Amino acid sequence: MAKKDEKGITVAKEKNLIEWYNQVVTKAELADFAPIHGFMVIRPNGYAIWEKIQQYFDNRIKKLGVRNAYFPLLIPERFFVKEAEHAEGFEPEVAWLERQNKKEEKLAIRPTSETIIYDIYSKWIRSWRDLPLLINQWCNVVRWEIKQTRLFLRTREFLWQEGHCAFATAEEAKENVLKMLEEYAKLCEELLAIPVIKGKKSEFERFAGAVETYTIEALMPDGKALQMGTSHFLGQNFSKAFEIKFVGKDEKEHYVWQSCWGATTRLIGAVILVHGDNKGLVLPPKIAERKAVIVPIIFEKDKEKVIEKCKEIEKKLKRFNAFADLREEYTAGWKFNEWELKGIPIRVEIGPKEVKEKTAVVVIRDTNEKKTVKEKDIVRIVEEELNKMQKRLFEKAKKFLEENVVEAKSWAEFKKAIKERKMVLAPFCNTEQCEEKIQEETKATSRCIPLNQKEGKYKCIKCGREARIKAYFARGY
Repeated sequence: MAKKDEKGITVAKEKNLIEWYNQVVTKAELADFAPIHGFMVIRPNGYAIWEKIQQYFDNRIKKLGVRNAYFPLLIPERFFVKEAEHAEGFEPEVAWLERQNKKEEKLAIRPTSETIIYDIYSKWIRSWRDLPLLINQWCNVVRWEIKQTRLFLRTREFLWQEGHCAFATAEEAKENVLKMLEEYAKLCEELLAIPVIKGKKSEFERFAGAVETYTIEALMPDGKALQMGTSHFLGQNFSKAFEIKFVGKDEKEHYVWQSCWGATTRLIGAVILVHGDNKGLVLPPKIAERKAVIVPIIFEKDKEKVIEKCKEIEKKLKRFNAFADLREEYTAGWKFNEWELKGIPIRVEIGPKEVKEKTAVVVIRDTNEKKTVKEKDIVRIVEEELNKMQKRLFEKAKKFLEENVVEAKSWAEFKKAIKERKMVLAPFCNTEQCEEKIQEETKATSRCIPLNQKEGKYKCIKCGREARIKAYFARGY
C-alpha cells in the first residue's frame, strides 16, 4: 500500500491564516512557486478555476457586444510619457527590457495596456460610425512588486482581462463603467459566492490617468479587504494624449470618451481565503471543474461488484463531470482526505452494502453531512445538494461581511475597529493628506465610497474638517 507523501493541512486557518493559505494553495495543487522570485506556476487545478471565471465573464461581456482581441506584450517608452499621470503612477512597477543596442527605443513589459491599445485606436477610429468600440483582451501583465508577494494574491506576473471601450459621449462611457462594475459584482456573488461592496475609489486611490475609479471590495477572514475588480471612467485624458478623434454626425471632429475595466487571478486567492477550511480547499460548485468524486469501499470478495457499480454511478453523474477514483494503491480514507483537501464539492461512497441495497452515501464538502440516498435518485440529489452548497457558501460569507462591517463616529472608535480587524464606515474629507495620515497611523486605506449615498454634513473621522461623504476603510492585501 502506497503511503501518503505529505500530511494534509497542518495549521488551523484561525491560528495562522497565511501559513494555512500557502499550504492550501500548494497541497491542493493550485499553484507553485516559480524559480523566479515573485512569479508563480498555475497548476491545472488552479487554471481550471480561472477557466470557469473566463467562461462565465466572457459569455457575459459578449452579450453586451464586447469582442476579444490581443495586443502586444511590449510597450514603447514614448507611449508611457504621453499621459503624464498614468506614467507617474506606474513608473515604480514597470519592468524594462535590457537593450543590446542602446540606440533602439526602450521597451517595457506591459503592466497594463492602455497606451499600446490607444495608439492603435487612434488608427481605427475615424467616424461616429466606428463607435462604440468595445474590446477586451485576456492576457498576462507584469508589475514589479516591491511588497511581499503571495501566490494568486500578489505576484509580479498575473493573468487578467482588460476591457477598453471608446464612445462618442461621456454619458455612454459612464454608463459602461457602472455596467461593468455590476458585471464584476455578479461574477463574484453568483459564481464565486463572495459578497462584495460596490463603490468609488478616493482621489488618492483612483487609477493613474482616470477621472473616476469604481471598485468592488470583499472582506477576507483576517479583516483585510481585497479589491476584486475595477472599472474606470477615463474621460478624454487618454484620447487627447493619443489623438483618438472621430468625425461626429455634426461633421465636426471630437475626442472619444473612454472606459476601461479589469479583474485578475487574484479572484482565485479570494475563493481560497473566503471558503476554505481546516481540511483544505472548499470550491463553490459553479467553479468546480469536477463536482463529484465516487470512492469505492472495497473488500476483496466484493471488489468487482463495487467497482462496476462505481462506474455505473460515474456515467449517471456525467453532467457533473464526476469521476470514480479507482486507484488501488490508496485506501478509501486516504482518498477521502485528498479530495477534501482539493475541494471536490460532493463525495459519493459505494461499498458492498450500497451495492446490495441499491443506495449510495453522499457526503457534502462544506458541512461534512452524510446522506444515504437511493441509487435511482442520485442525479437529482447531487444536483440539489450542489445548488444548496452554492447558496450556503454565499450566505455564510455574506453573514461574515455584515458582522464585520462597523460604523465609527470617533477617531478612537475607528482605531479600535481597525485593530479588531473590521471594515469601518466613517465620514471622510477625501483629501490625500488626510488619507495618508490614516494609513500611517492604522495601516488602513480607504477601500471605496459607497454608491448612491446622499451627501451629508459630517466631520472627517481623522482631521475633523467638513466632510460630505462616508467611506469604507480597512487594511488591505
